[in-house]
Amino acid sequence: MTTLCIGNNRTEEMVGDLTGMTPLERAFAGCGAQRMLWFAEDGDVLVLPWEPEPAYLSYVTGLTGTRAESLTVVVPPAGPDGADILTPDRLADPGFRRELRRVLAGRPVGRVLAISPNAAVVDLAAAIGAEDAVPGHAFAAQGGNALVNSKAVFRALAAGAGVPVSPGTVATSPEQVEAAVNGLLDRGHSVMVKVEYQAGGFGNEVLTRAEQVAPAGAQRAVELADADAVASYVAERWQWLTGGRNQRVVVERYFADAVPLYAEFSVGDAGAVLSGCGEMVMDPVVVGEITPPVTPDAGVRAELVEQAARLCESLRVLGYRGTVSADAFLTPKGELYFSETNGRLTGSTHLHDALFARLVGAGHRADRVILELAGLHVPSFPEAVAAVERAGLAFDPRTRTGVVFSADFGPADGSVMYCVVAEDAAAARAAESRLLALFAR
Repeated sequence: MTTLCIGNNRTEEMVGDLTGMTPLERAFAGCGAQRMLWFAEDGDVLVLPWEPEPAYLSYVTGLTGTRAESLTVVVPPAGPDGADILTPDRLADPGFRRELRRVLAGRPVGRVLAISPNAAVVDLAAAIGAEDAVPGHAFAAQGGNALVNSKAVFRALAAGAGVPVSPGTVATSPEQVEAAVNGLLDRGHSVMVKVEYQAGGFGNEVLTRAEQVAPAGAQRAVELADADAVASYVAERWQWLTGGRNQRVVVERYFADAVPLYAEFSVGDAGAVLSGCGEMVMDPVVVGEITPPVTPDAGVRAELVEQAARLCESLRVLGYRGTVSADAFLTPKGELYFSETNGRLTGSTHLHDALFARLVGAGHRADRVILELAGLHVPSFPEAVAAVERAGLAFDPRTRTGVVFSADFGPADGSVMYCVVAEDAAAARAAESRLLALFAR
């Protein structure tokens, strides 16, 4: 049966008000949506914000073994917000829906795989007679995806499941935010404030007294000397903190030098199955990861998986079905705290469900690591592919090692996201050094 892949990268359940996104952020979102090609198999239909670049399409399908000519891509007309994001109005376009029905005529949809399985996806699936192909469609149709991705709801969910979270609270007024921030600062702690809906650390800021603190997982650190400074900060940033629409604000203790981790699961009717774990790289927000994680020992990794599974079970009982990444961090004292859940295809899902599953192979998960990082500027995607091939760095299916370009951000800023598959972390870093030298300016 056909899988309908929907690249709705960046939705309100992920990042809040879409009108606040800059043109560059939108361009990055459109490029990121093209990673749906890693999940596509022969005969699948993809709904993307724009047609894939031919070089990227050929590259991805060449590695996965999918016949590019067997895939069908349907692009809705651009909406008021442009052509980079699959907004609900684009997915609801009558002409687009007619074309999608035509393409799918005689091809039953066995599965709808969307980056963000939200109500707009369920509505589209219902319009083409494939509502039951959306996992957890009843939950999603009632706005359930917003619950799973809310940083405020997460704290209640974790507390109810007995999963440890950083000391803090959820605030709904400026006075509550000020009280929570001052309470932590007065005890000598730095503070992380979080916008309820954002991704990748872009909705976080670190607040501190006079000492210098390097932000990790946040855009910046702000020095606030006293209660008056806190009040001024809250007043100035209130619109930003509440997403411009009276959202809740998370206030919690910030731990410097913590190691950011995650455990990702596939949540189904019978339970949650571990997809993989990783260690995130921050600069200062998320720029990549290494999977499996290299810093925590076996005991910490086991605790990470066990506690994340409890979170996933709580979401499963609520009715959520699909991918869940539970984020956490390991403090310098060895404490493990969880920070959020992400109910969607994440920036890690393609590593576990495509690269490990389809390129490396299930039998080599225990003896391979993948280092993925963004921001490598290249002359063009085809030239980058040719360069790594000439240098002998390209992924080799025989050794199951080498460089893979997982995303082409060329249309946004001329960069690519690269993965280095190696036997261990040291070998991955050595290969990365050779890769970076190829494109040194």
